[in-house]
Amino acid sequence: MARRPLPRILSSGSVSLARGRDFARTAADSATDVLHPLLTIGRGLRVLASAGRRKWCDTPKDKRGPALFLGAACVLVVALVPYGPLTALITLMAAAAWQGRDRTPVKTGPSDAETERLGSLYEALVPYFSIPEDPSPLFAHGGEWDKAFSGYEFDEAGRVTRLHIRYPAYFTDGEAASRARIEALLHAKSGRGREYLFDWDEEGNQLDLSVLAALPTGIAAQPFVTSPGETVLGFTDPGSVQRTLPVLDGDEPRDMPPVIWRTGSRSAEPHLLAVGQPGSGTSTLLRSIALQALRHGGEVLIVEGGGTGEYSCLSGRAGVLAVECGPSGALATLEWAARETERRLIATHRAREAGRPAPEDTRRPLWILLDRPSVLAHLATAEGAPDPIAQLQVPLRHGRAAHVTVVVAEQFDHLELLNDSVWQHTRARAVLGAATIQQIADVLGLPPHTTPTAVLPPGRGYARLGAGPVHRLQVPATPDPYDEATHPGHRQAVLDLLPERQAPPKPVPDHVTLGKPLHIVQAPAQAQGPAIDASDIPEVPADAP
Repeated sequence: MARRPLPRILSSGSVSLARGRDFARTAADSATDVLHPLLTIGRGLRVLASAGRRKWCDTPKDKRGPALFLGAACVLVVALVPYGPLTALITLMAAAAWQGRDRTPVKTGPSDAETERLGSLYEALVPYFSIPEDPSPLFAHGGEWDKAFSGYEFDEAGRVTRLHIRYPAYFTDGEAASRARIEALLHAKSGRGREYLFDWDEEGNQLDLSVLAALPTGIAAQPFVTSPGETVLGFTDPGSVQRTLPVLDGDEPRDMPPVIWRTGSRSAEPHLLAVGQPGSGTSTLLRSIALQALRHGGEVLIVEGGGTGEYSCLSGRAGVLAVECGPSGALATLEWAARETERRLIATHRAREAGRPAPEDTRRPLWILLDRPSVLAHLATAEGAPDPIAQLQVPLRHGRAAHVTVVVAEQFDHLELLNDSVWQHTRARAVLGAATIQQIADVLGLPPHTTPTAVLPPGRGYARLGAGPVHRLQVPATPDPYDEATHPGHRQAVLDLLPERQAPPKPVPDHVTLGKPLHIVQAPAQAQGPAIDASDIPEVPADAP
């Protein structure tokens, strides 16, 4: 049975109800701010009345008469004194305001549970921050932890959220292994399942530990405010970069700090390598890059080794040259990309020699996106065909001058199948999904300053551009729009960014029908064969058949 639609008054009235609730809440807050002094005085009068009632109940019955007489005499004196009633009223209001003030207790120190946790952290750090030769050690068993911990904060569950540690000057904080041991210890003792940021001040012998908030996962693919040649890989923590972009997190506008990768002829990191586990979001990153490249007028060439069809939404779109999934097609496509790179280089060189600008077709960006090329390399080896990855050598080496950008996405289990050209020329790196610190350091070249958690949402990881710092990264949600298991809002966001489909080429007819009869005015001359000398003709024996 088909479901009947809701009445119009119910479907359209929810907006007005929500607007009315917001107006009522705003009015209540404003009234509370205006009437706050009256509320404080009323609360104080109630406190004074309760205190007077308790005092009257505690007074013996034989003394209540004199007490009433004394009170009445005081009231009479106040009434007869000039300005007495006004002074009494002001005094009563002041006393009521003092008694009705907010008396929220101010926390001046850690609780017993927090003190015990700080003491356990201090004792755990003693073997690492002390030596027997130190005459007055800062860290010692049974010592005072408040000398080493100058700042601390806790959450509602009693776990550490911020900790400032002073350590001795002889600690080898310049060695990565020493810092890694301290970070692993603090991560285990402070509570797992959270991501901690460690800020080492080697000059001042201080370490700041803080818990990082989770990066937002609701930012979907959308037209980002960027210039041509700028690609948003994802978003990171505030303060890590010096730029913010206006984005929509669901329906809420926000300003988020992006990780921007710059490509082109002046880029120091012209190519990108993304590594992750299955389901980590590397395909999401490639789709996000492809949509941004198409939006800026680039040409995209996609080679998919997984064969899952996650890029079928881009087939036949304007600006998408090809989407290949097989080894033979991938080999032919990458061979064409190598020849196209060489053609662009030659055309640009000739134009510069002639003193002219480079041709327009050589300045249009060409993006080569490869998802799991190791699978295609394995299939090509099994069939005895050349390795398709070997064709990337020319675009990787000379792609920056020819406006050709290569993006490779691979899994950790197949990194050994990538050749040296990929590792040498992909200076922009990204690691997505759950990975150990050693795996992240092997790909990015540096370990992260945070402790990665065991469970991460898709598209969550780390990125490093060239020799820059390691940033936390959350890739915009760019799912396959043909996958019905994904979020409907994210699917619609991708569909809105897809270019229009190109019209299919018209088929060529097998025969041509002439509208008018064809009249031949003059017969074509017959082609004359080459002249042959009779002496050059070999003699044929008489008995030959």
